[in-house]
Amino acid sequence: MRNEYYFSIEVKKEQITYAQKLVDYSLKHHPVSNIWDENKKKDTPRLRMTGTTGEVVFADVYRLPRPVRSYGALDGQDYGKDFVLTIGGKSVNFDLKTMHRKSNRFYRKYVLNIPARNIRRQDSLTDHYFCISLHDEGSKVIASFLGFFDKKEVLSGAIGILYPKGSKRVRADQTSFVFQEDTYEVFFEDLYSPFLSPRIEKMDGFRKLFLK
Repeated sequence: MRNEYYFSIEVKKEQITYAQKLVDYSLKHHPVSNIWDENKKKDTPRLRMTGTTGEVVFADVYRLPRPVRSYGALDGQDYGKDFVLTIGGKSVNFDLKTMHRKSNRFYRKYVLNIPARNIRRQDSLTDHYFCISLHDEGSKVIASFLGFFDKKEVLSGAIGILYPKGSKRVRADQTSFVFQEDTYEVFFEDLYSPFLSPRIEKMDGFRKLFLK
C-alpha cells in the first residue's frame, strides 16, 4: 500500500468566504455549462463551492497563489492544470479533485472516479491528480488531504480499473449504479501520501490519519 497516511485540517471561515465570493461571481457571470447540467443542474452551486473550497485550501496549505476565478469563465480553461508544484527539482502539474463526504474515515478500497475522457484527452496538461475530501463536523468544515496519483500509471494500467459506459458497479454495501460514461476508478490505497511539513502539522485541527 503506497498510501502510508493522509491528513486533515480545519477549513478557516475566511477561506470559505473567499471561495463563496468566487462561486457567486461565477454563477452570475460565467456562461460556460457544466458537464453535469443534464441531470444535476440544480446542484451547480454546491458542486462549484466544493471544488472551489478545495482549491483555496490546497493553495494555502502549499503556499501557492489562490484561484481568482471559479468554474465557468470563458477564459478559465486550465486544461487540467490547477496548480504547479516542484517535486525533485521538476515542475509537476496537478489537477485537483475535491469531493464532499459524510466523514473522514476512509478505507483502502474507497475510490476516486475520473472520467476516461479527462485522462485520455490529448490537450491535457495534467501530470498528477490530487484528491481532497471535505466534510462537516458540527459548525466546522474539515478538509482531508488524501493524496495523489500519476496519470501515466493509469494510462499504462499499473493502477486503476476502467469501467466502460453501461457497466454495472456493485458497491460494498451491495447497492449498485451504472456508469454513464467510460470511467476509471483508482483505489485510495494506490494514492501516494500527501506532502507534509512541520508547518502543516501546526495548522488548526491537524490530524494525521490512516486508511482502514
